[in-house]
Amino acid sequence: MIPLTLLAAALIDLSGDAARVAACQKLVASDPKAAVEQASAWADRDKSVPARQCLGLAFAAAERWAPAETALAQAATQAEASHDGHAPQIWSQAANAALAGDQPAKAREDLDHVVSLSGVPPTLVGEAWIDRARADVALDDLGQARIDMDKGLALVPQDPFGWLLSATLARRQKDLPRAQKDIALALKSAADDPSVQLEAGNIAAAAGQMDAARAAWTRAAQMAPDDPAGQAAKAALNQPK
Repeated sequence: MIPLTLLAAALIDLSGDAARVAACQKLVASDPKAAVEQASAWADRDKSVPARQCLGLAFAAAERWAPAETALAQAATQAEASHDGHAPQIWSQAANAALAGDQPAKAREDLDHVVSLSGVPPTLVGEAWIDRARADVALDDLGQARIDMDKGLALVPQDPFGWLLSATLARRQKDLPRAQKDIALALKSAADDPSVQLEAGNIAAAAGQMDAARAAWTRAAQMAPDDPAGQAAKAALNQPK
């Protein structure tokens, strides 16, 4: 996943108008609705890549995922046509907006640009393959998800979120040895993440190791009692033994 701050840095590089971009960043963070209005006016005036990026960021901050994807995809298409090096980054952002908006097929289309373009940094390609695997899972294409996930992990083996997703995928595919191996890798660098502890518990339970499962679920629930992962862990702990 490409964070909004990284995209904002790309905006500065592309625009040559640091004041306008800084104003966009500030408004996106403080008042997404006003940011959408101002970015829409900006994009209508000059239809530039930075203006469309700003509009996409504003829509994303307002959780209006479909128009966010559209604006970012337009910016990425324009950047790609002008051979701008930021195009892969923007395509990744568009894909993440599509995933957030339950448009996995659109996300795969956006990510295909990232993995097919030349000269893209390996880390960005790796994250794109992992995001593509997320889209595959949403489309219930688990076989393709495993292919894409493994391509991504080969490029970004340091990403604990990738190992978490891979472990979850392996559990869904009933490949418990792979799930156990991958969740152990996630735990090495993200043991303080409730989502990792939740999945560690889920995998232990699937393997019939209920003491270990309950210990992991307890950690997740204690870490983040109001977080969705913490809530799911609580629900698992309350299941009949």
